[in-house]
Amino acid sequence: MTGDDGRTGRGGVPASGEVAERAGVPASGKVAGSAAGKAGAGSAVGEGAEVFVSVAERVRRSLDGSSPGERLVARTLLASYPTAGLETAARLAERAGVSAPTVVRFVARLGFAGYRAFQQALRDEIEARRASPLTLAQQLGDGVTPDSLRVSAGAIFRQRLDESFAALSDPELEAVLDLLADPARRIALIGGRFSHILAEYLDLHLRLLRPGTRVLDPRPESLAAFSVDVGRRDVIVVFDYRRYQRDVVEFARRVHERGAKVVLFTDPWLSPASEAADLVIPVRVEAPSPFDSLVPALALVETVVAGVMARLGKEGEERLRQCEEIVGDVTVD
Repeated sequence: MTGDDGRTGRGGVPASGEVAERAGVPASGKVAGSAAGKAGAGSAVGEGAEVFVSVAERVRRSLDGSSPGERLVARTLLASYPTAGLETAARLAERAGVSAPTVVRFVARLGFAGYRAFQQALRDEIEARRASPLTLAQQLGDGVTPDSLRVSAGAIFRQRLDESFAALSDPELEAVLDLLADPARRIALIGGRFSHILAEYLDLHLRLLRPGTRVLDPRPESLAAFSVDVGRRDVIVVFDYRRYQRDVVEFARRVHERGAKVVLFTDPWLSPASEAADLVIPVRVEAPSPFDSLVPALALVETVVAGVMARLGKEGEERLRQCEEIVGDVTVD
């Protein structure tokens, strides 16, 4: 394992589009309320909520509305992200099999003032992706009082939740719910060293609502055996946050190649597993401490549980009732 995913940087990285603003992007890093829908994001929070959309996420979202040439540029970027974008526009065009003006038009359509601004945003994003507790200072500083800690931390967590839900793509969320509520699908979940608890938490709820769901044993021999048997009936839910884990990323790629659907829960900078993912759900991770927060991710997991329950309806309620009858024998009134 290469990283300690889910426990890296906090709010020391630029928040809410500051990276994009420094790179000369007038309105692409921040998307407000109603504009979020135009950018492919849902408006799950109040009007005027600002949405941080990373370069990686904007490139991924561009696939639907781009010209054929621009889609080639986007797919080339995502296939070798972010290094392909750090090459010259001419070299990127050659890789994608398009003209240099097509690359420039694509970058402009993403909202950048120019190719140089696009590359600067990528460099800032690389720095954010590599952040660790050792490279980031605490946002709250030393000597905070309990009262100031409570107020400051509460404000930070509320902001991250609002930003995450405002940036959430409703069509993508709906597609995730369709897969997880489909009784013909087998569900398997995996996470990193810390985000594995999210996989376990989601599985604990899903198995009460539907059959055929399991958390994967992360040991290499177990993942290898599972990969041999995986197929088109399988949905693999992957949790991977910075710093991304090589074994989790490689597993996602392997099962995708074998025909499984891959649902990825990650951060705005996108785990490399996004290259193999059919659906990607990013959330903010910055926290008051030098360690990344799983609070928005957990809120999104519970949102998914609510959506699956609603889709399963009476069938899910009946299974839950039967489980509750059994559990009731071992709980204290």
